[in-house]
Amino acid sequence: MISASNPNSMMSSSSTTGNNNAAGSGQQAPGLKTYFKTPEGRYKLKYEKSHPAGLLHYAHGKSVTQVTLAHLKDKPVHALSSSSSSIGISSGVKSAAAKFLGGGNGSRALSFVGGNGGSKSSSGTTKVGSLSSSYTNSYTPNSNFDGKGTYLIFNVGDAIFISDLNSQDKDPIKSINFSTSNPISHAFDPDAKDGHDLLIGLNSGDVYSVSLRQQLQDGGKKLVGAQHYNKDGCVNNTRCTSIAWVPNGDGTFIVAHADGNMYVYEKNKDGSGDPSFPVIKDQNQFSVSHARYSKNPIARWHICQGSINSIAFSSDGAYIAIVGRDGYLRVFDFKTEQLICGGKSYYGALLCCTWSTDGKYILTGGEDDLVQVWSMEERKIVAWGEGHSSWVSGVAFDSYWSAPNSDGTSENVVYRFGSVGQDTQVLLWDLEMEELVVPMRRAPGGSPTMSTGSQSAHWDHAWPPGTLRPAPSMRDVPKLSPLVVHRVHTDPLSGLIFTQESVLTVCREGHIKIWARPTSSTEPNSDSSLSATTLKEKPKLGYRQ
Repeated sequence: MISASNPNSMMSSSSTTGNNNAAGSGQQAPGLKTYFKTPEGRYKLKYEKSHPAGLLHYAHGKSVTQVTLAHLKDKPVHALSSSSSSIGISSGVKSAAAKFLGGGNGSRALSFVGGNGGSKSSSGTTKVGSLSSSYTNSYTPNSNFDGKGTYLIFNVGDAIFISDLNSQDKDPIKSINFSTSNPISHAFDPDAKDGHDLLIGLNSGDVYSVSLRQQLQDGGKKLVGAQHYNKDGCVNNTRCTSIAWVPNGDGTFIVAHADGNMYVYEKNKDGSGDPSFPVIKDQNQFSVSHARYSKNPIARWHICQGSINSIAFSSDGAYIAIVGRDGYLRVFDFKTEQLICGGKSYYGALLCCTWSTDGKYILTGGEDDLVQVWSMEERKIVAWGEGHSSWVSGVAFDSYWSAPNSDGTSENVVYRFGSVGQDTQVLLWDLEMEELVVPMRRAPGGSPTMSTGSQSAHWDHAWPPGTLRPAPSMRDVPKLSPLVVHRVHTDPLSGLIFTQESVLTVCREGHIKIWARPTSSTEPNSDSSLSATTLKEKPKLGYRQ
């Protein structure tokens, strides 16, 4: 996403501090609570993740922190039985890496997977980052260490940091430094076949694919075993704004750039300094060009004039949603390379987008402070989410949440989703489609009435496939009110992630908070009074008149 001016410039940087092992013992900044309430119970601040203090280099300017959740599975049997040289490391380095990583996966409260093979017995000291600063991990190296676990990958300054999600240690277990440019975006493929499962895109436009497991096993601060694409910006030298693996794409990935171009790569093919793409004649026209030779990148999609800010694939990989500086959402059939639908924001650029797991809905957020809910079936916006007081910088569906007392058989499906913004707040929303009705309309010279026909001839009539809609009138679209509004950081937020056990909120300065979901023993709203950040009852749908 693009970096925007800080609307909270009068605020100090995050003052949330504490011990590395403090789940909730850090001193919160004034006004920040360690919990927020929902009808199903309290979400409690479990612990925090961040970069080591004072280890940041901003030689290339600041960039907005993004977080990728990476789940490393068991190593393949053939890899475990082969010699260590087959993955490019010696047994000595593997042993040192185990000491460097320390314990954590599976040994803490938020356990996703089994342990990483470390047993507590002796201590070792490891330097992290580009300056001399050390901390201690008290775990014995294990020669069978394979990196199995769940990790957070996040960028700050000129470095990529990797933290063990299941450890309450605040500091990361690994840092990777880039000497020439800042990392901007990254993506992880849990189903990668050849070990290269992590993509990293830089401000210079360069892209790397690496093995996350191999980075964890190496004790250095540089990428190891990396494949380099768009080297020195030979294909495109503008900022890599977003990057994504194609689901079920067998190593195909997408790189979006700040000049409105998007490139398709296949990681098993060599790079090319001359892809021989034709000159773009009309910057406002969508076009696709394929490379003449069987080298990377294999195709160029010109999407729009101005930056592409975010891309997201539907879970089956059939469709790709793209939002940009021009304020449009565009949805393409990735295989046929055809525009399916899309439309304009109410105001300004769109900064983020995501899909529901079932592929029926798309969320977007941007500079109009609104969350748009798009229906793929109806090919239009079906609801506005109004509640942020500044730009919406991250949206996500909570695929692990289910409506209370729901047995999953009801036809009335309720979707829970979240959003974060530069107003430092996280908002939770419930989308219940049966509650979406035609908005109130004011007849000329009369009082507000419920329209007996369509919402408006302009917005509700059928549009040809592949057409970009203009922004609808606010009075034509149902308005959602948030279920929860909670200020979670002192700095503007840049993203959120839902997991089975928690919700992660991320601020643009590189601080991450892990909020544990309500436990089964928690009584919803058991206190005599509700938190000021929680609405007292389930919000109703409202409309502008």
